[in-house]
Amino acid sequence: MRLFSFAYRFATNFAFLAAIYMSLNYIEKYSNRAVLAIVVLLYAALRAASALRSFHFFGRIERLEAEARRIIALITEGGAQSPLRKQTVQDVAQLRRDGEIKSFIDLFFLAAITLLCVAKIVTE
Repeated sequence: MRLFSFAYRFATNFAFLAAIYMSLNYIEKYSNRAVLAIVVLLYAALRAASALRSFHFFGRIERLEAEARRIIALITEGGAQSPLRKQTVQDVAQLRRDGEIKSFIDLFFLAAITLLCVAKIVTE
């Protein structure tokens, strides 16, 4: 299921990139193409800000994971943790890593879209 979620994120971002590419290539008038490129750049900037904000959130979760591990070790005096608590912390760590990978995928495609839009604005 994890790999499917990565593939889905990749496919949807690729479809968005392809739609932008096709739209910018089929518009013949420079002014219309530039307006579309600027609107897409604004949208990409908002999505990039959201993705970068999620990294801050993931950093907070990582600190919370470390604190939870430390507290569990203190409570159980030497590491005799219950399997349920240990599994919960591992699941949270895995979800955090998956979220970071998805954010990196988003940022990669947003960078590609930004380059495409800037290229279409600069060239006539």
